[in-house]
Amino acid sequence: MSFRKKITISLLLFSAVFYCQDTHSEIGIITDNDLYTSTINDMYYTNGLEIFYRHHTPSNNFKIYKKTIEFKLGQYIYTPSLMTYEESETMERPYASYLFGEVGRSFFYKNESVLKANLRLGYLGPNAFGREVQNNFHDLVGYPKFKEWDYQIQNALAIQTHFLFSKRVFQKNDSEFVDFHFRSKANLGTIFTGVSTGLLSRMSLKKLAPVYNSTLYDGAVGSNESEFYFFIATNINYQLYDATIQGSLFSNNSPVTFRLIPIRFNGEAGVKYRKNKLNLSYTFMYKGKESHSPKGTGYFYGSIGLSYLL
Repeated sequence: MSFRKKITISLLLFSAVFYCQDTHSEIGIITDNDLYTSTINDMYYTNGLEIFYRHHTPSNNFKIYKKTIEFKLGQYIYTPSLMTYEESETMERPYASYLFGEVGRSFFYKNESVLKANLRLGYLGPNAFGREVQNNFHDLVGYPKFKEWDYQIQNALAIQTHFLFSKRVFQKNDSEFVDFHFRSKANLGTIFTGVSTGLLSRMSLKKLAPVYNSTLYDGAVGSNESEFYFFIATNINYQLYDATIQGSLFSNNSPVTFRLIPIRFNGEAGVKYRKNKLNLSYTFMYKGKESHSPKGTGYFYGSIGLSYLL
């Protein structure tokens, strides 16, 4: 056998081994915008961006299939529905921006339950650069600028925790193509405090991947599954505090604030696709009316996710 053939065969074998190996890391981006649902809908939660890295770590607990650790940078921007107001009293929502860094842990159990916990540190207010990011983006795409950012929620330190627990239900009656999950979330911190609970379902034309290897709760790292499924979820949210609407816990220096409507109905529906090392997703999100603003309403936006397994 010639030297060239040996090199060619060696490279092919190496490529095959590399391709079949489990992936242990993932990098990606999530972008939220109301323009992903409508070109004329521009209100409330108007833009969000998250950049993340997560890594799979093995578990010594016989009940836990695997664990992951995640690092994330993010920014959320909130605005009222109109770009100009004659008086601040006519605004139906405050301007606000939230910039944070996050570290989180996820535990994927063999019974397909999931526990996620994370800690965020950052800023709410002018220090989060929402005005600059939105106006530069509007310049880029030829949109007018929002002119009332002087009325934004003022600076507040963000120390925030988030928890999620999901448990698969109706397992005995599930098929291989449909499943159901009871999901609860809790937020506690200086920006958001509240709880929500509800049901989520996956539906697919092919056999669903187990939750611990699925993109449903970011469990793709460490597995080689392919996926294409639809999902739908509803929940009831009880919100005790929201600094993007009420202002800081520790001062009342924000020019425009509102009282919360504590109980809301939220819904989401979307599609997730995974092939080889590429993950894609789109989610339509609906949020119920959040404040006692006379002109306020429920709202919706779209979320697009793109990630790559390493």
